[in-house]
Amino acid sequence: QVQLVESGGGLVQAGGSLRLSCAASGSIAGIRDMKWYRQVPGKQRELVAAISSGDSTNYADSVKGRFTISRDNAKNTVYLQMNSLKPEDTAVYYCNVNWYGLRDFWGQGTQVTVSS
Repeated sequence: QVQLVESGGGLVQAGGSLRLSCAASGSIAGIRDMKWYRQVPGKQRELVAAISSGDSTNYADSVKGRFTISRDNAKNTVYLQMNSLKPEDTAVYYCNVNWYGLRDFWGQGTQVTVSS
């Protein structure tokens, strides 16, 4: 089992920045890809950014050039640096990890609100 604890969400003005963190604990040796998703009420959860165990990254088109995903394996933590935030980035952001390619674990979510 893997436990994920997210932090760093909050309220920020448009154009501002936030950095989300997701710390993993438990059976961390099995963690492979680490991802950030986001969800707004009434819509499907969408993939924002992903980073593989080899540090390959990919991003949703809507955040390319503004968001950066990174991971610190020594701290078992994945980060999402969000710059040039827009009101449409407002959502609950969820951390997700793939475990041994067998199943995914999710964090509890952290609210990000961007005011115009």
